[in-house]
Amino acid sequence: MAKRRLDLTEIRRVARENFGYDQLRPGQEQVIEHLLAGHDTLSIMPTGSGKSAIYQIAALFIKGPTVVVSPLIALQKDQVDSLDEINVAKSAVINSTITAAQRRDAFGKLASGELEFLFLAPEQFANDETMQRLLESKPSLFVVDEAHCVTEWGHDFRPDYARLGSVIDALGHPRIIALTATASPTVQEEIVERLGMADAKVVVWGFDRPNIHLAVEKCDEDEIKQRVLIGRVQKLPRPGIVYVATRKHAEEIALLLRENNVAADAYHAGLKTAERTTIQETFMAEDDRVIVATNAFGMGVDKSNVRFVIHYDISDSLDAYYQEIGRAGRDGEPAQALLLYRSADVGRRRAQSASGKLELDQVEQLAETIARAGGPVDPAELTEQSDMSETKIAQTLNRLHDAGAVRFLPSGEVIAKKRVDQSAAAEQAVEQQENFRDQRMGRVEIMRDYAETGDCRRRYLLNYFGEKLPEPCGYCDNCEAGVVEQQQRVDATLPFAPKSRVVHRKYGEGIVMRYEQDKIVILFETAGEKELVTTFVVEKKLLKAV
Repeated sequence: MAKRRLDLTEIRRVARENFGYDQLRPGQEQVIEHLLAGHDTLSIMPTGSGKSAIYQIAALFIKGPTVVVSPLIALQKDQVDSLDEINVAKSAVINSTITAAQRRDAFGKLASGELEFLFLAPEQFANDETMQRLLESKPSLFVVDEAHCVTEWGHDFRPDYARLGSVIDALGHPRIIALTATASPTVQEEIVERLGMADAKVVVWGFDRPNIHLAVEKCDEDEIKQRVLIGRVQKLPRPGIVYVATRKHAEEIALLLRENNVAADAYHAGLKTAERTTIQETFMAEDDRVIVATNAFGMGVDKSNVRFVIHYDISDSLDAYYQEIGRAGRDGEPAQALLLYRSADVGRRRAQSASGKLELDQVEQLAETIARAGGPVDPAELTEQSDMSETKIAQTLNRLHDAGAVRFLPSGEVIAKKRVDQSAAAEQAVEQQENFRDQRMGRVEIMRDYAETGDCRRRYLLNYFGEKLPEPCGYCDNCEAGVVEQQQRVDATLPFAPKSRVVHRKYGEGIVMRYEQDKIVILFETAGEKELVTTFVVEKKLLKAV
């Protein structure tokens, strides 16, 4: 116990004297302690909770340079600027915007030991010079920011992130700190696995955002949704964000709002980079605007006074939904999160989630092509040589990797593993992809369940992410309507409460979705949705509460 107090005292002193923090949050201290004890650590906490402070403070206690992987150039620049301002330790960035002279200067300081923090995007590891310089410098701490990008279960999967595990191995496995704002237990497990985190500690903290009012408004027709949206946006304080599912909807809804005297812009990946940049900068600078966006908008956006986030279309998962509503009220002031729910929209989302079917003959052909190459193969070459899209090539390579047929190199290339039955691996890859599609559709069902639940919405969200809320929040539409107590009385008569987590002997962990006549419907993380006879489950004790 004495050692723990001494460690915390020193951590707090460094935080105060070097970074100007009067105090650290309990979650920050816990993660730093795990790192300093030698554990790879995954920290899940909301944006604005001080994740940068975690690795910056820890780095000063760990001898050797720190590599920080960040997906956006703007985020990298912000971090370097903030470190330069407080002048605690030298930092530099390696990305496509810097000059050759700046690159040489950064690597020179890294080699001489002057540099503590090196920020770069994951695609930089494909550069031979970058990898060689890092190998020579022997980084002691490897930071993965926006770590949900590692996994396809995350809401912003990036293939370059999926290869970070091989980079970490090549660097001799420095200590890892992975940081993300949202990750369900399934996503947490895959982040740990794909990064090869050893003896990992997982810290989930600070998920509750009590200043955000949660509500769902059911709209049977699209015209009703439009009328409700206009009415809410006109009355609610701004700025605000409206999320939609498609580029077409972004353009249509932005035009609809402008026609109703609301300053609104559409934002999606189909716009030119310069146009997206202008729209984002305008939104950041002005406080009377509304941005209508697909999920292309959000990462790296830290506007503290967003007063509402409205989902015109339902999200494809609670992971994505929570990440998006978390962009409201970061200043701690009251904010609104409203989902406009039309049950027909769920079918569209399920259809989108069902995409990505892999054909066995194509997977076998790709596996054989890589095996025949006898060495590293660039995925771009595979795209050129086949009739498969870049996205499908990436999906197939991930499945073949999971099946043990290939491995990724830090360069981004892929190489076949020796003494592997390629046909058997291809079959396994196709089966895994089918499981993935089933589970992805199941995540849409969880989103529908959230929209239709009579329980406290905040408790539902927190339970999904593994954080318990003992009592109803009192600040969501269900709590205010008085339906939560009624739902609790019904749940008390059931063997397992809806939305609770359970474990089945055969199917593993899952979530109790609903009861239908004599059956209990459970969404299992690996086996998909199953209907089990309730009396049989109880008699045979097939389920245990988690």
